Amino acid sequence: MSRPVIFLIVNPLPPDQASAAEEAQWFTQEVHPHESSLRAYLRGSFPAVRDVDDVIQESYLRILRRSTGQRIASAKAFLFTVARRLALDHLRHNRRSPIETVGELAALGVVEDRASIIEIISEEEKIRLLGQAIGSLPTRCREIIFLHKIKGLSQREVAVELRVSEKIVEHDVAVGVKRCQAYFRRFGITSF
Repeated sequence: MSRPVIFLIVNPLPPDQASAAEEAQWFTQEVHPHESSLRAYLRGSFPAVRDVDDVIQESYLRILRRSTGQRIASAKAFLFTVARRLALDHLRHNRRSPIETVGELAALGVVEDRASIIEIISEEEKIRLLGQAIGSLPTRCREIIFLHKIKGLSQREVAVELRVSEKIVEHDVAVGVKRCQAYFRRFGITSF
């Protein structure tokens, strides 16, 4: 009587390692051979993408993540689609926050739009002194300086409004400006 022969098929790798080996083989055969054409496609279609290698590596990573859940029908099509989307994401990110490399920080021309506190105080002090200087002028001269220099009316408009001749306006503007300049010099201000 013969005994039944039992064939035992032994997988040399545990199930999780066996699937990892199959996945690595699939990647090597189906995905990796397209790297050179993918690199050429990215460089040609997206010349503004600075690091094509990063896009390729991220594409590989996403394909490997996706392939663990289910098989990908066309590895090449999926690879190119993922890489194109990643390249577009890189371009959008760079458009929102462009980064430029600088060799030396001292070479940067840093310009601050705001005035420093010293400049602000200095300007406020000058404005206060201007008010005092104009206030020290005779009444008609003060009115003419205010209308012409502060409000920006022409000498003719000032003459019409105050019912004086243009010569008087011209004279009082000259006198008022000289007196204001003298007032500023007393405080050490030579330019306003």
